[in-house]
This record gives sequence, C-alpha cells and structure tokens, in this order.
Amino acid sequence: MRVVLAEDLFLLRDGLVRMLEAYGFEIAAAVESGPELTRALAELEPDVAVVDVRLPPTHTDEGLQCALHARRERPGLPVLVLSQHVEQLYARELLADGTGGVGYLLKDRVFDAEQFVDAVRRVAAGGTAMDPQVIQQLLSRRAAADRPLGNLTPRELEVLELMAQGRSNAAIAAQLVVTERAIAKHTSNIFTKLGLEVSDDDNRRVLAVLAYLDRDR
Repeated sequence: MRVVLAEDLFLLRDGLVRMLEAYGFEIAAAVESGPELTRALAELEPDVAVVDVRLPPTHTDEGLQCALHARRERPGLPVLVLSQHVEQLYARELLADGTGGVGYLLKDRVFDAEQFVDAVRRVAAGGTAMDPQVIQQLLSRRAAADRPLGNLTPRELEVLELMAQGRSNAAIAAQLVVTERAIAKHTSNIFTKLGLEVSDDDNRRVLAVLAYLDRDR
C-alpha cells in the first residue's frame, strides 16, 4: 500500500515513516510543505494520503486545502488528516463531498501505533476513521440546534458516536457490552428518527450520519 505523507516537523515525519514502513506500507513520498504535497499527490497517485492540516508556507490549513484539491482532481482519494486540536470546520469540510475514505485524527493518536495503523488501513480501504473527540464535538454542537438529533436517547447518541468513528455493529456491541441484536435495534431507531435509510454499508452509513449532522452549515 503506497502512502504520501505530509508533516512539517522532521522528527514526527521521520517517526511516522518508520512506523508505517514497519507495518508494511510503502512510503511513496514524505514531504513537508503544501506545494510538495500537491505535486506528490498529482504525480504519484498513492493509495492513501496522511496529511497534517497545517503546512508551510501558510501554516494555516495548507495541508487540508491541498488534500481537498487532490480529491477534486481524483474523486475518492483516501485522505487521513492529522491535527493538533479539534477543528470542526476542517472536519466538516473534509467530510462534505461524502466520497472515498476519510479520517480525522488528533496527533496524540499517532503515538498508539496499532490504533494509527488501523486508521490508515481503514481509510485506504474506503472507510472512515474519526477521532472520538471530533465526533463528540460535532454531535454535541448539532444536538443543541437540531431537534431530530435531540430526540435520540442517551444510548442512541452513544451508539451514533461509535458509528461515526467507523465501527461495525459487532465492535459497538463489544464496546458497550451488549448484544449485536440490541445494537441493530438502536441503529434502526437512529435512522428512523433522523429520516435516513438503513444501509448495510458501514462507510455509507457513517458518511450519511455525518452529512446529516453537517447539513445547513
């Protein structure tokens, strides 16, 4: 699996390269600026891009904007964004087109090698890997302003948060120590209350929920 990595801090970039290579990834390019990232994504056509939000020369949202541009040129390009803090605008913008694998992790998560590598693989396969803190902020912000979401029970909100992280019903059941049948019932209730069609496709399900949370913004 070929990866383009963009991170301006040398030590972190070098550490990520070594970690990914240790788990069998091929690093097609490891760059430190927005222009370099744009060229690498256009020329190398990687299986997944792992991108820091803030890159030179602007140190604002250069990395994210390069990734979004690459996804417009190559729809569905899997992108895993890394950020120092939860920035809801960036999360919403990344999820807006609803195509291809997407992820948003806080940089603290990269220190857990297995969790980080699992996120990269999930995104590369077309899935979703969202940091729990990002999901909690998106959900809590929408809950205050959106009546249908406010109609969900505390348990349904908990299930929805785990769904939005890209977890399967089986994984959610294990996390909450209940049966898969109970989770299936909660899931059905969630989609009914939100006016969304039930889907067996985990990625489409998560993206539909997130798109719903992000609508009218």
